[in-house]
Amino acid sequence: MTKTNLKSIVENLIDTFMNAGETALNLRARGLIKKIKSDNTPVSNGDLEVNRIITKKITSLTPDIPIISEETSDNKSLTNLKNFWLVDPIDGTYDYINNLEEFTINAGLIIDNRPEAGLIYAPAKKRMFFSYGKDFAFELINGDKINLSEIKKNNKKTLQFVSYSNKIKPEIEKIHKSLNVKNYIRMKSSLKFCVIATGEYDGYVAEPRACEWDIAAGHAILYHSGGSITDFDGNEILYGKKNFKNSSLILKSKNIL
Repeated sequence: MTKTNLKSIVENLIDTFMNAGETALNLRARGLIKKIKSDNTPVSNGDLEVNRIITKKITSLTPDIPIISEETSDNKSLTNLKNFWLVDPIDGTYDYINNLEEFTINAGLIIDNRPEAGLIYAPAKKRMFFSYGKDFAFELINGDKINLSEIKKNNKKTLQFVSYSNKIKPEIEKIHKSLNVKNYIRMKSSLKFCVIATGEYDGYVAEPRACEWDIAAGHAILYHSGGSITDFDGNEILYGKKNFKNSSLILKSKNIL
């Protein structure tokens, strides 16, 4: 798939993402219908409607590429996948159903097991991020595309990371110390990838947890902005693993590379 094709696909999805975000907010304002899934995590009619909107548009743009979504069973049993979409219609459902702001809408396009394009929209914050190749990662601000790879590096003396929990596990604390991380703030959704890509925060560390659809879009955006993503041993993160389970993660902004 060429860069031109990727650019066209991504740019044709932006309005759909923003419209899906408005739908999510409107449904929340009217009162969500909430259920608990078999894995003991919450889901709402908002998650399912956003999933329907996003996957319908993706299918129209790339009908021959399978979609793996958190909220559907379609294609989850497929193995040896190389080219596929990973969709998380609402990442941060807890925030979504509790009237908080950090939830996001996500889709990452995997080509040859690597994230080649990504879109993340945070509807409550009105922040839209997308990417379609190295040095082509953007935030859409007031209709203008701000290239995240062109944001000037800020060589901070004190690093501030994000964490999915207020309580840091010993293994993660050890990595924080090795990187001279002094401060961290809790952030649960994929918005963390975006604010690291912009340089607002400097990194993130997590042991193996969650699934590939939680990180694929953010991986693309951060990497294409000039940041890095590896496991604890410095290995590249690839996609299409068994049960779509994540490995450990170390995210770094270009500020600290």
